[in-house]
Amino acid sequence: MYAEDKSRTAVIITNDNIYAILINQLCDRDNGVLELKYKSIRIFAASMYLDINTEIDIKMETVEEIILLSKGSATLIAMDSNSRSTAWHDSRTNSRGKTLEEFLTSRELNIMNEESEWTTFQSCRGSTNIDLTVVNNRLLKNFHDWEIRR
Repeated sequence: MYAEDKSRTAVIITNDNIYAILINQLCDRDNGVLELKYKSIRIFAASMYLDINTEIDIKMETVEEIILLSKGSATLIAMDSNSRSTAWHDSRTNSRGKTLEEFLTSRELNIMNEESEWTTFQSCRGSTNIDLTVVNNRLLKNFHDWEIRR
């Protein structure tokens, strides 16, 4: 989306029947936000990178804007949260994770991550579950079979 800025997010749509509109005012190198339309279904989808060197509260302002924009519609946010919490099946909770947990709960957003033998992030430094899939209540009833694929 923002190759010249070395974008750290992406949304890839492989279905030609899905119409996508980029929401430019919410997009930057760390946020990609789209309105998706498929038949009579309308979904706001976001890909977010929450930089470990940026206060998480600042990134929650963007989530708040997405919630306001998508009011009454289904919302899906895929985020590299760079935060840890047992709420999304990590081995521990850090302060960023606690802040994010409280924010998501207070906005009635649901963490779709399920327990798995795999983790969402692996590197030479270890493995954690810092990548989240979050949906609002409107999408929750239609969201099934979340899993990590290798």
